[in-house]
Amino acid sequence: MAEQNMEAKLKSWLKQEKIQLWNPPYTDEDNVPGQQHLQDLAERYAPLLCLPLAEVVGALDAIRLQAVNRGKGNKTFRETNVATLELLLPRDSKKVETQRHKEYGLKYIKLILNGKTLSVDQRLDEQGVKNHSKMMVLKVSDTELKQQLSEEEEKTKNQNESIQRTQKGFQILSERDGSEDTSPFLEIADQRGNPLKIPHEEKKALILAMGLHEKGRSLMKKKQFDNALCHLLQADQQFSKCGSALLSSVDNFAVLQLDIVWCYRALEALSCLEDGKSRLQRAEDCFLQCYGEQQQRLLMIKGNTGREEVLFLRLYLLQSLLSYIEGNDAQARHQLSKVESLYSRLCLDSEKMSQLMVLGFTEREARLGLRACQGDLEEAAIHISNQRQEREELKQRERQKRSRRMEVISTLTELGFSRRDAARALQLADGDVDKAYAILLDSSQAAQATNNNTEGAVSPEKVDQLLYLGFERDVSEAALRLTAGDVQSATQLLLDNQGVLSPELLSESPPSTSSSPLIYDQLIQTMKTYLSRGHTHTV
Repeated sequence: MAEQNMEAKLKSWLKQEKIQLWNPPYTDEDNVPGQQHLQDLAERYAPLLCLPLAEVVGALDAIRLQAVNRGKGNKTFRETNVATLELLLPRDSKKVETQRHKEYGLKYIKLILNGKTLSVDQRLDEQGVKNHSKMMVLKVSDTELKQQLSEEEEKTKNQNESIQRTQKGFQILSERDGSEDTSPFLEIADQRGNPLKIPHEEKKALILAMGLHEKGRSLMKKKQFDNALCHLLQADQQFSKCGSALLSSVDNFAVLQLDIVWCYRALEALSCLEDGKSRLQRAEDCFLQCYGEQQQRLLMIKGNTGREEVLFLRLYLLQSLLSYIEGNDAQARHQLSKVESLYSRLCLDSEKMSQLMVLGFTEREARLGLRACQGDLEEAAIHISNQRQEREELKQRERQKRSRRMEVISTLTELGFSRRDAARALQLADGDVDKAYAILLDSSQAAQATNNNTEGAVSPEKVDQLLYLGFERDVSEAALRLTAGDVQSATQLLLDNQGVLSPELLSESPPSTSSSPLIYDQLIQTMKTYLSRGHTHTV
């Protein structure tokens, strides 16, 4: 990191003085360095950097060599259209050999450009790759020995399957809307547990994003930062499908940006990916929109800011680190002072932690409680107790809501409607019993009308099928009318009656999916009785 800081400062000074190290007198026509001129530059810069002269000379020569190689790459690109890419390898990987890439391609590595994983199914230029693009190699398989290829392939396969399983699971949950009364589903709620009304597509994307984000965070806790980053970048893609209004109203997107940059830091890739700085800026903007300038909106909603201050601690720390890497020491010191100030406030008294845990609170509850109450022991105990009570009340409300919902669905089912239709109608009515009842009536009446319209008309193709089996045309048409056009049922009916329909069968009305007027009267009276018990209309 110190080398990156020194290099950034040197590049900044060279740019200000318009010094081009790839040109004479610093580099001759044969690309040989001008040692004396580099020495003179180093003597000027070494006191400013407070570093040994030899170290500064080496850094200047490294910068010169980078510029020379970049010039060669530009010339090659102009003449052959072959681009040069700069790869940052994981710290625990061995050098990637050109021959190995020729043999195995991108099968055993993941390339990250500007926070996006490159796809092997698309051209590089279509994915924004340009000459001298800087990319991070997220994972390099150990292919030194060919017998290890199968193991690495299995490892990579497991990682990909993990992402696919996670995405598939949350995709299934995101597509459920609660209309199936026995199927688990996810619901987006605010800090108070109140469901949020979000358009279906945005809700689906948000659930996928939050699920992948949570999986990535669990992998971060296990120090599996390469695998975690894969999940986090997938979550970022899902968040991009949500509207800006939604993203500015929830802090999940901002926390995701912090986690991605944290993985960059853990993989020592901050200097390679320029989008780290932009991600931190997006995170800071999102926090300001969600919490308010002085976190007044957060105080209004939750009454404290203890838990969220940890997020700002991470933000300031990463900003300080990035500023240092860019050679901006003043900005780095400013951010670091904010980190130290906030950290001192967030540090907890171990004695107070022990006292709260003796009272029966968990370590997590004690920590969050003390932070929320600025270290006040008595206030923290009261706060934790209130939090427990609020969670229990929320669970109780959810149980009551579920119980009322199941009771209404059972009532509608007993009156002739299918359980699936009753649950879906209740979902479409946002839990309103009267609206659900109206929806079921309308659908039944529509089914009745459709059935009446088709009662006299029988498909000629279906009649021909029965004629082909040897039945008479008149009885075939009558059987199809009796079975609502179902060829299989009509065939079975004719077989059971040996191809002859009795007058009693011919006088029966075709089956209907709707309820009779008597059923409607029973339903109305039952619903009146149910509602008179004091149940709320919204379930």
